[in-house]
Amino acid sequence: MRYKHFEDLPVWRKAIDLAFRVHALGVSGELRAYGGLRDQIERAALSVSNNIAEGFERGTRDELISFLYIARGSAGEVRSMIHLGQRLLKEEPAVSELREIHEVVLDISRQLGGWIESLKNTETADPRDRNDAARQSASEARRRSAFVQQLQRIAKGELDSYTEENAQ
Repeated sequence: MRYKHFEDLPVWRKAIDLAFRVHALGVSGELRAYGGLRDQIERAALSVSNNIAEGFERGTRDELISFLYIARGSAGEVRSMIHLGQRLLKEEPAVSELREIHEVVLDISRQLGGWIESLKNTETADPRDRNDAARQSASEARRRSAFVQQLQRIAKGELDSYTEENAQ
């Protein structure tokens, strides 16, 4: 399936939910005593969805891959801060929420890694990577290929009725 908008991407949706959950944890007061940690984890969590969106909107596969790597790095940053948060916070439900958030961000990292590898292993260039000359060249190549296939069918005698009709 080809997505037209980053908002349709399942991984972006999961990433925006991650940012919301991290922000809600910070607002709830559990991280209030750790203002620097709270601010940094909120920024990193938001960075995941923002970099997915920016990469998607950039227009080329290479830029998308670069921004997906940045998003994945931000997800790693969130996971690292979750580990610190779990050591600092001793009270439930904050520790349980951090464990749940860790699972979410780990899944996001896996999805981003799979998407990156899929993009890197794609043999055909993304149409967004092409300029007008490349699009015209690809169109001409398709027309040449269709013409050669038609000639091959003629050579095999498959188009005898076609040639007879055109000869009249």
